[in-house]
Amino acid sequence: MTAETDVRWQAVARRDQAANGQFVYAVRTTGVYCRPSCASRQPRRENVTFFALPALAEAAGYRACKRCHPREAHIADSRALLAQEVAAYLAAHIDDSAALALEAIGAAVGYAPGHVSAVFKDVLGVTPRQYAEALRLQAFKAHLRDGLAVTEAIYAAGYGSPSRVYEQAGGALGMTPAAYRRGGAGVTIAYSLRETQLGWLLAGQTERGLCAVGLYDDPVTAETALCAEFPQAELTRDDRALAARVDAIVAHLDGHSASLDLPLDVRATAFQRRVWQALRAIPSGETRTYSQIAAAIGQPAAVRAVAGACANNRAAIVIPCHRVIGKDGSLAGYRWGIERKRALLELEAQEQPDLVRA
Repeated sequence: MTAETDVRWQAVARRDQAANGQFVYAVRTTGVYCRPSCASRQPRRENVTFFALPALAEAAGYRACKRCHPREAHIADSRALLAQEVAAYLAAHIDDSAALALEAIGAAVGYAPGHVSAVFKDVLGVTPRQYAEALRLQAFKAHLRDGLAVTEAIYAAGYGSPSRVYEQAGGALGMTPAAYRRGGAGVTIAYSLRETQLGWLLAGQTERGLCAVGLYDDPVTAETALCAEFPQAELTRDDRALAARVDAIVAHLDGHSASLDLPLDVRATAFQRRVWQALRAIPSGETRTYSQIAAAIGQPAAVRAVAGACANNRAAIVIPCHRVIGKDGSLAGYRWGIERKRALLELEAQEQPDLVRA
């Protein structure tokens, strides 16, 4: 845990009114984000992710708490405030293409279009257009979960044609829109479990590639997590089908393989994919800071957004978010436990004689 996240967690634990407007916290198990002072039941620390702005939490798929109304908290930083105002405008006009033009956005918030675009991208890591597309996709997914037919959900979310949705569906949903509407029903996920030096490795795959890779304390916890992620999918344990891919991951853990070029089928926004591609480019045995990753994808101000993308990584080791550390050298957070992150980095830092001889 970094010093910043520790301070934020302490503010949440105290329900600190003074921290309102400085950040929001989101809870993975509920899909809701709140003000630090929210009076709702305190979540477990491992289920909490922090975001600098409500807009970042919403872009990650979280919805605002109806108890504490986090969007209404005052934001002191002028650039962050402008980005949040633009995000709120986009959310209110998501089904109006004309209103999403930069000129219209600038007129609505009282700034030049170029200034609006630059500030928004610096703060949130994406352009206003990309953010609007993310919101539209979230609305589409919500309509599917509510039971609308695919065609109805497409137009209800503001899409002009079905083709636009299907272009995005493979990467953003991880399955077809019809399958997502059924909560994953009809999608078969084969998974495998194997004990390693870092705990129990779970790997799950669809016909497209790995959809989940995680490190857990025991098999029951691992299987429970997979069921929670894909509640309606058909889950089948098949150690033989995943043997080659699990072997590759374990070989990497044992120091016999420097890279993991395995196919993935993970849900992600366009920004998350760019971050994850940058992570996969970090050589084994090396680390980068969140700032360096932000610079590598051409958005040096999007440090917090990069941290959010790392926190949402569901493919441990294959997407090596463990190789990203704080600017001060601290390990920061890790979805599968900070001690596992430390162990992974120590393993990769060791000399790998098999690779040297090759």
